[in-house]
Amino acid sequence: MTDNQQTNNEYIFIVRCGEVALKGMNKPYFERMLLDRIKKLLKKFDGVKAYRHEGLIYVRADKELNPGAEGKQAILKEIGKVFGVASISPAMECESTMEDIGRKAVEYMMEAIEERGVKTFKVEAKRADKNFPVKSPDIARQIGAAVLKGCKVLKVDVHEPDVRLFVDVRHDKSYVYQDKIPGFGGLPLGTNGKGMSLLSGGIDSPVSTWMMAKRGMLIEAVHFHSFPYTSQRAQEKVEELASLVATYCGRFRMHVINLLPIQEQIVQNCPEEETTILVRRFMMRIAEELARANDCNMLITGENLGQVASQTAEALVVTDASVSMPVMRPLIGMDKTDIMDLAQEIGTYEKSIEPYEDCCTVFLPKHPSTKPKLEKILQSEAKLDCEGLIKAAVESEEIIEIRPA
Repeated sequence: MTDNQQTNNEYIFIVRCGEVALKGMNKPYFERMLLDRIKKLLKKFDGVKAYRHEGLIYVRADKELNPGAEGKQAILKEIGKVFGVASISPAMECESTMEDIGRKAVEYMMEAIEERGVKTFKVEAKRADKNFPVKSPDIARQIGAAVLKGCKVLKVDVHEPDVRLFVDVRHDKSYVYQDKIPGFGGLPLGTNGKGMSLLSGGIDSPVSTWMMAKRGMLIEAVHFHSFPYTSQRAQEKVEELASLVATYCGRFRMHVINLLPIQEQIVQNCPEEETTILVRRFMMRIAEELARANDCNMLITGENLGQVASQTAEALVVTDASVSMPVMRPLIGMDKTDIMDLAQEIGTYEKSIEPYEDCCTVFLPKHPSTKPKLEKILQSEAKLDCEGLIKAAVESEEIIEIRPA
């Protein structure tokens, strides 16, 4: 089988790195982590291989084992979930000669005419191999002429073409492609420590978890419930949300804690208006205990400044005073509408808005304190066996293995 026959039997995807390319001496490490993640997600497909070459990652897939547009799109979708990927281009490969590049360009444009009724085009060339005898502007001009000759229905439009045809000339092979499909960017999973996410059934916490995973952080999660005030179905909803997040960050463990005994003690012994902030401080302490036991570097919450009573500046200061571990709040300055848009983009929004109970709404005071004072909160906590309550909560945990949806 010739090289061209081999290429025609394969889908070829060019995968570009985002911030990974800026990592200097550490770049090879980040590229290896990115490649490993791509390979892991593509294991579900037969006849697919991925490798690094000249600063890019290439994915090749057997067309017969992954037939038609559905097979191609399924592979594209999986690559697009990988944090660290800036863009992806389905491409045609050819020899690094003007004649072979011209032939592939004509073949590519003939397919575009048949499939989409393309009428205009523009060629943009990049000469990564500086020893190639033809300079980039001349490559674009000559390949454009070859396309006009081979596809007589086409015209050149340098301003608003139907197809922007890219030619990437490299040392051993060259590539012709149209699309630069954007990825999520960020950093490869596992390059930035591990965080314990406080995961609820709302809109915010799944998005904040996703955002920290996008920065390369491995995820562990804790979910609080108040059974029987909250139902089993409410917990199942959170598990389903976690599975949606896991499609991006891989499988992780979720620690499930019954918060009801602590809530009951707070309601019986502390001022009503302090209930929300006191419960929140217990949640943070429990999360910190679990984080330290599971090698996590920090806590992750979906808190957003001023959104609810427990998220005012004063309340957040009092909340943070309950733990010594750093708390990451990636949504802190975002508008709610922007958070909702991102939830829709990553696929968690519809599940998040399903109407099930949440432990934070149990024993909710009519007038929660929005400007709590730490000294008063500490006085209230002195009425409680804080260490005993936290120890009992941690010891009663249930651990659920979360797998991608």
